[in-house]
Amino acid sequence: MQSEVMFAGFGGQGILMSGKILAHAALTKGFEVAWIPSYGPEMRGGTAYCTVVISDRPIGSPIIKNPMHLVAMNRPSLEKFAHVVKPEGVILINSSLCSVTSGRSDIDELIVPVSDIAIELGTVKAANIVALGAFVTRSKIIDYELLKEAVKEEFAAKEKLIPLEMEALERGKKAALQ
Repeated sequence: MQSEVMFAGFGGQGILMSGKILAHAALTKGFEVAWIPSYGPEMRGGTAYCTVVISDRPIGSPIIKNPMHLVAMNRPSLEKFAHVVKPEGVILINSSLCSVTSGRSDIDELIVPVSDIAIELGTVKAANIVALGAFVTRSKIIDYELLKEAVKEEFAAKEKLIPLEMEALERGKKAALQ
């Protein structure tokens, strides 16, 4: 089994962190993992994306042209990458910033207002964690409990943020189950 996920958005949305947390969670389960970040020179505000490859056997190449899944945090990312997702994959669309769909009927499209949910929680900075909770719940790429532990470990140095991030995960999970 091998699955590939592309996280895409603009710098400052926590795109690379989302991929890193997913990769960390998969590593704790003993999977082979590759995390490949990419971002423009602008950093905050510029295009950012990363690919995470999770496999139960050695990964031949971490460079993926056609990922199984996509988490699109803004419209330019959806328009740029939705067409390369493999059939039957999951495309999560942040409907807070993207008013269009992928236009595909051969994928599982998950439309969640992740930025709006994060704002309800008190900070738009939690949008990436809302999206991660929703994506993992729908795709079942890893066990949700592993994801929770990886988020706790990621924020261990900022313990006061852990309750907020746990709530963001739960709100994402709830949105994916509706």
